[in-house]
Amino acid sequence: MMNYFQRLGRSLMLPVAVLPAAAILMGIGYWIDPSGWGSGSAVAAFLIKAGASIIDNIPILFAVGVALGMAKERDGSAALSGLVAFLVTTTLLSPGSVAMLQGIEADAVNPAFGKISNAFVGILSGIIASIMYNRFSHVKLPDALAFFSGKRLVPIMTAVSMLAASFVLLFVWPVVYGGLVSFGTGMASLGSVGAGLYGFFNRLLIPTGLHHALNSVFWFDVAGINDIGNFWSGKGEKGVTGMYQAGFFPVMMFGLPAAGLAMYHTAKTKQKKQVASLMLAGGFASFFTGVTEPMEFAFMFLAPFLYVVHAALTGLSLFIAATFHWTAGFGFSAGFVDFVLSSRLPLANMPFMLILQGLVFAVIYYFLFRFLIIKFDIKTPGREDDEVESEDGEGVVLTGQDKIAGMAAEIYEGLGGDANVVSVDNCVTRLRLEVKDMDAVDQKKIKATGVPGINVVGKNNIQVIVGTQVQFIADEIHNIRKKNKA
Repeated sequence: MMNYFQRLGRSLMLPVAVLPAAAILMGIGYWIDPSGWGSGSAVAAFLIKAGASIIDNIPILFAVGVALGMAKERDGSAALSGLVAFLVTTTLLSPGSVAMLQGIEADAVNPAFGKISNAFVGILSGIIASIMYNRFSHVKLPDALAFFSGKRLVPIMTAVSMLAASFVLLFVWPVVYGGLVSFGTGMASLGSVGAGLYGFFNRLLIPTGLHHALNSVFWFDVAGINDIGNFWSGKGEKGVTGMYQAGFFPVMMFGLPAAGLAMYHTAKTKQKKQVASLMLAGGFASFFTGVTEPMEFAFMFLAPFLYVVHAALTGLSLFIAATFHWTAGFGFSAGFVDFVLSSRLPLANMPFMLILQGLVFAVIYYFLFRFLIIKFDIKTPGREDDEVESEDGEGVVLTGQDKIAGMAAEIYEGLGGDANVVSVDNCVTRLRLEVKDMDAVDQKKIKATGVPGINVVGKNNIQVIVGTQVQFIADEIHNIRKKNKA
């Protein structure tokens, strides 16, 4: 079950990754016309509306992305089926259709059906479409119906399945929606405390990938909060909308890089060079783009206590930002790019105070991490036992495409090769692999390539933390598997 949810979290990263495009377009548009929101500039209006075309259709992106990511093969028919599933459900359960189905006036329709085009239904549509693809993509029909065999059958079966799902949702959705609204409203009613609790649990769920489920409640329009959509569209309350985003900026831009500096300064002398490259890359990714996984996975499992401290500090950061009504937002994550783009948005409120807060948090992160590491002799990168090193003390040293191919080959060999690897996939920074026998995995050999870390998440599932070049490593491994099967 945990592996299934991890796959779902990974699949959500594909549509989420397109949000920076919206952030850039809308950010530049608002920068050009921060008060008129496009009414005073045709160029600004063009850019803002172009960005809104992405933000406003997040549920559709989720339906397509989840269907593609959860299917056994990344095939276009799976993505098409995700779109079909979403369209069938949202059309059947639109307020007008529900009014006809129930024989009532449109005004009497449950308000839940006015919010049927949401991330939850998008994810559900993608899941059902992927199930249909995995079940029917290789089915052969009788000759008279042969045209509809295989992958052509998938969208058809998806549509049929969504008829049944829509019938169930006709009765279940109002209850589910009411529960989500109560949860979101309950958390939101806590004000800055609720924002702090959200930040804390957001970080704690990172190892499982389940933070995406929590994010969907607060960031998207599942429970009516829609913090990202409202912030970027200017629909909300200045100083309040964005409270579930703003507090991440001090942590991602300043706190985590400072933690990396603390881990570098406390590393063993002979390991400092290796740790420096790891922390520099992870810190830059965190600061510039808000991608924190290379940094977090570097110490998450080596020093879980430190990670809990990091989660608590994240919660504190969101609490402080929400308390003082400092707001900024992001289309992808809380890095420098999104900060600059969002700082001129209509609902941004004293965003540069987040920079001041970030500088304070950098000091807190650095000295607290350094104190805890030394005081309790915590095995952060560069302080671990020597068995994580390769025999000659060096990782794989290659350049350009050779480096990528070499790392991929070493990692694949360390996983046990064709005899042991069942499936290979990846998210933004991690290789996600299923193996037959975990005992056959040579973790020492994999770590010798210089990857930030390894996460064993089950009896047959393992993650290799690579970083932002993970897609190229994954592609090389897929090429190796194809050549070996040829």
